[in-house]
Amino acid sequence: MLLLEEHVRYGFAIDQRTCIGCHACTVACKTEHEVPVGQFRTWVKYVDSGIFPDTTRSFGVMRCNHCTDAPCVKICPTQALYKRDDGIVDFDNERCIGCKGCMQACPYDAIYIDADTHTAAKCNMCAHRVDNDMEPACVVVCPTHSIWVGDLDDPTSGIAKLVSTHETAVRSPEQNTSPNVFYLGADQAVLDPLAAPVDDTYIWAKPDAHRLETAGDLPGDVTRSRTTLNTAHPRPWGWRVVAYLWTKGLGAGAVALAALAYLLGIDMGAAGNYVAPALGLFGAATTGALLVWDLKRPDRFLYIFLKSNWTSWLVLGAYVLAAFSGVAVLWLLAAFFDLGWLMTLVAWLAIPAAAMMSGYTAFLFGQAEGRDLWQSPVLFWHLIVQAMMVGSGALAVTGLFTDLSDSVWNLITVTFVVATTLHLLILAVEYAGKHASRQAAVAARIITSGRYAKAFWLLGVLPAVVAAALGGLAWGGGTIVLLALAGLLVQPALVAYESVFVRAGQDVPLS
Repeated sequence: MLLLEEHVRYGFAIDQRTCIGCHACTVACKTEHEVPVGQFRTWVKYVDSGIFPDTTRSFGVMRCNHCTDAPCVKICPTQALYKRDDGIVDFDNERCIGCKGCMQACPYDAIYIDADTHTAAKCNMCAHRVDNDMEPACVVVCPTHSIWVGDLDDPTSGIAKLVSTHETAVRSPEQNTSPNVFYLGADQAVLDPLAAPVDDTYIWAKPDAHRLETAGDLPGDVTRSRTTLNTAHPRPWGWRVVAYLWTKGLGAGAVALAALAYLLGIDMGAAGNYVAPALGLFGAATTGALLVWDLKRPDRFLYIFLKSNWTSWLVLGAYVLAAFSGVAVLWLLAAFFDLGWLMTLVAWLAIPAAAMMSGYTAFLFGQAEGRDLWQSPVLFWHLIVQAMMVGSGALAVTGLFTDLSDSVWNLITVTFVVATTLHLLILAVEYAGKHASRQAAVAARIITSGRYAKAFWLLGVLPAVVAAALGGLAWGGGTIVLLALAGLLVQPALVAYESVFVRAGQDVPLS
């Protein structure tokens, strides 16, 4: 007779009906794992509701949800985060490169970069204790037995009986991660990160600057709930990611346009043979440098290739960058040695390589499941359009210093005007239309009418509108200087837009 392997799915149940908010779980966790000061693997969130004197205070124990479908595991490029056979989502800080992708993927703000090791860390259910038939430290110290742990798939376990016989809730069920932390009697204002903005102060401290900035953008709830204690969660990605979106777009767009011209039989001369692939190499090189610079452990960047997780678009994107760079180098060699057969081959390869170079970030952002604004189904095509806009704009500027034929100028002009117009149309559809989630809607509102409205309209949209108009005048027979000026305008305009897009996507709180 065959013996079937026993299936185990460890999880937590938090009974908020009995929790007294004493922070014993937090202290035990920090002591057990030597968590640095100011950082937490488990913490207690306080939410106050009502108006004095008719107020209530609710608690919520926040931590990693050990999801059945864990997005942090998918996005991790080096398999530093992994799911054990017993359902525990654990991590190996010896493999972590500090890319912060897992922080973007987690819908629960459960992952942080350890200040001592500069690698990702989170609750791992005290896996070392579980392996020795011991309960996690937080369970042991809880004075009211409010934290339960065990095998959710074992109907005889205490946690399975508790969950099956009581009404429970999970955090952010709409994310479809199948979290394995269940709450009993939790106030929805505690579980919903949009329901309870912070005031100007916590009960024992001042909220971090990021939470204070975003508080005014949250809708809140009818009970006038407000968060009176929580942890700091700064934006994981900053200006380097913004710059990388521009540099790779510029390089990809220039190469794609040169390849298109070659296949159409339009001779761009030195601009096509050398300037375009040089811009491509510049874009790829600066993109790679920015990505490595942004790592918390840049000394380990080769782990992306040596310890690859092939489900991660951080890994696949690195290979896209390498492949695109190879195409650009081949282009230069074919032009230098006047190898027509190789130039034709490279031109056919350059178009899909450029499309992936500019657009792969859409798949990476798609794996950042905690950031709903970035989940747009048109983001891949938008990135390609943006690449053609700034790439053709860059070639228009360099064209002032090279001898280009009228047919080349016409191609650059048409490409630029069409791409810039499409960019503006996509922005209109994206931000004027209905959004798939409350989180995405809040982030979009921050961009169009909130803190970033001036930057979005005056620095991102207006220059692009002017550039499209100047390009249209050039198309209608105006001087090429107008097109070059338009090409210059769209560069900072795209950087301004990407800046608010990247920041606003991270500004909506997840815990």
